[in-house]
Amino acid sequence: MILFISGGEVIFIVLAILLLFGADKLPEIARMAGKGIRQFKDAAEDIKNEVSKEENEVVDDLKEIKKTADDIKKNVKKYKIFENND
Repeated sequence: MILFISGGEVIFIVLAILLLFGADKLPEIARMAGKGIRQFKDAAEDIKNEVSKEENEVVDDLKEIKKTADDIKKNVKKYKIFENND
């Protein structure tokens, strides 16, 4: 069952395509459909890779920010900045 289509529905669709386009056009139609699916998969993979790359860059930036914040905290403690003078 592909995309909620049963076997009977698939056969009906194939017969309708066969009647509309004829047997000689079926290989060409299948080839075009295959190319379209391949292009869609390639585009989806490209998007997935781009999102992953951006995610890694954001994670690296956040690590750098955390490191900088930790350094600032160490310096505040080291030099006793903002000491409470009661």
